[in-house]
Amino acid sequence: MKGRTMLFDRMTRIAIPLALFAACSAAGAAASGPGSGAKGDAETLVSQAIRYENAEGVPRDYAKAMDLYCAAARAGNADAQYRLGWMYANGRGMPRDDAQAAHLFHLAAKQGHIQAETMLKLSGSAKTVAPACLTPPKPPQPAQTASIDPAIAIVYPKRIHKVVDKVSPQYEVDPQLVLAFIAVESGFNPRAVSPKNAQGLMQLIPETARRFRVKDAFNEEDNIKGGVRYLQWLLSFFRGNVSLVAAAYNAGEKTVEKYKGIPPYPETRDYVRRITALYRKTSHPYQANLTEASPLVARMQPVLQDSSRTIQGMVQPTTQSSTWVMSP
Repeated sequence: MKGRTMLFDRMTRIAIPLALFAACSAAGAAASGPGSGAKGDAETLVSQAIRYENAEGVPRDYAKAMDLYCAAARAGNADAQYRLGWMYANGRGMPRDDAQAAHLFHLAAKQGHIQAETMLKLSGSAKTVAPACLTPPKPPQPAQTASIDPAIAIVYPKRIHKVVDKVSPQYEVDPQLVLAFIAVESGFNPRAVSPKNAQGLMQLIPETARRFRVKDAFNEEDNIKGGVRYLQWLLSFFRGNVSLVAAAYNAGEKTVEKYKGIPPYPETRDYVRRITALYRKTSHPYQANLTEASPLVARMQPVLQDSSRTIQGMVQPTTQSSTWVMSP
């Protein structure tokens, strides 16, 4: 490991002109194969990630850049694999990790990425470890639950969806976002109890339940109301940033502020990825007058300029099921 570290130290001291870096990156991207819709989506993710990594027109956000690079890397984009490897190799926004960097460089080099091939030669790293974001997400830890008859359990989602459809618009929260949290938190099990005593569908700990006036965490509607109120507050606090809201729901808003973004905990990062995989929108309308913005986002451009827009004007329930769709 010491030898590899010395090689990477030597590598990071080499001054690479920006123009050469861009040219090599473009050559690597061109080597990733013929164009397609999926490739176009991945390239868009890479472009967005570059902006966050280098603070190009947006505040620098390494965590956001990593998430975008990871999504594109999973889609097989060689340039994303290389750039994410570069972040690991240089400790940009996370602890430096030569093994994970080498894994990503190998993936990109297999597709003919010139810069990745060069980095592998410089590093000489034999050990490779796949980053967590490239591996399938681990299933949620089974909660300690009361015994539920499978014949009864099958009706839970439909009944729960109806409650979500009823409650969510009252607090101007998209039902699809609420369903994403329920799916990840409890798997639609209203009797779920975690080792930390988080209870019910939206896994409210007693402190949060009291904060949002939940009398019975195992009552489906009461639990959902409390969870939706919390989401409503988080959306206002983080000005509609869905990733920060998810991170705060899992780790607490103070922890998100402490790390100035998504905390580096594997559990929290995996949690955010699972939420955003189910809810594909990166921003959500919020009530600006509900609470002051977090200092983390106070100086950022609001996710939505018109904070008075409500979810009723953007979503509508279908008559066939509880699926909600965005209005054009």
